[in-house]
Amino acid sequence: MPDLQEMQAIIHRGVPLAAAWGVELLAAEGGTALLRLPFRKELLRPGNTISGPALMGLADVAMWAALLSLTEGRDESVTSSMNVNFLRPAGAVPVLAEARLIKRGKRMVYGEILLRAEGSEELCAHITTHWAVITPSR
Repeated sequence: MPDLQEMQAIIHRGVPLAAAWGVELLAAEGGTALLRLPFRKELLRPGNTISGPALMGLADVAMWAALLSLTEGRDESVTSSMNVNFLRPAGAVPVLAEARLIKRGKRMVYGEILLRAEGSEELCAHITTHWAVITPSR
């Protein structure tokens, strides 16, 4: 199993936008992952809060990290649906994403991602997602 630094490199190669945004992998194990999106002025929307597209991108990468934690860093599965409920503005601060797989089948994966502003216990978004399982070529 790759360590966190190796796993973060896999994520940054697989999703170059995550690298451009500076997304950090803080933990990944057993179908769960914790990621951090650092504050970046270019991710703000009017109202001085992190934009919805940035939050959705973070959530998507977090779920992939949770999948990678079960597949030794090799997973080519893709998002097939995402349901996002924005609960409150994140603000102009770093955002944490906690992802967990709820059901992992042969063809589909279902998971949940909780987003919160760093330093806050209140959720800024609740996301559920389905992924289509694609087995990596060997």
